[in-house]
Amino acid sequence: MSGDLALQRPPLTWLDVGAAADVPFQGARRVETDKGAIAVFRTVDNDYYAVMDKCPHKGGPLSEGIVHGRHIACPLHNWSFSLETGEAVGADAGKGCTPTVPLKIENARIFLGLC
Repeated sequence: MSGDLALQRPPLTWLDVGAAADVPFQGARRVETDKGAIAVFRTVDNDYYAVMDKCPHKGGPLSEGIVHGRHIACPLHNWSFSLETGEAVGADAGKGCTPTVPLKIENARIFLGLC
């Protein structure tokens, strides 16, 4: 078996989770999937991101947090995470992360890439 073959990931299944316009600016929408709850965010710049909807610190619902720039602040303890990488930022950098989820917009619809 080739080393490259061992590094390959299974193909993504793209799940349509709704209209892009349904996610408010600087807000979120929670989506229940077979892989768990996913938070879909929309920034003030009209960029979209998706992360697992669970803070690694205390399990808080990130979908209920405050979007600031390309970061989300957990509603329980105010830890901030990068929406781009899922990594904790600021004073909490290096203390944890929340997994990101592939996302694409096609025909004004949001699709999440799930394995």
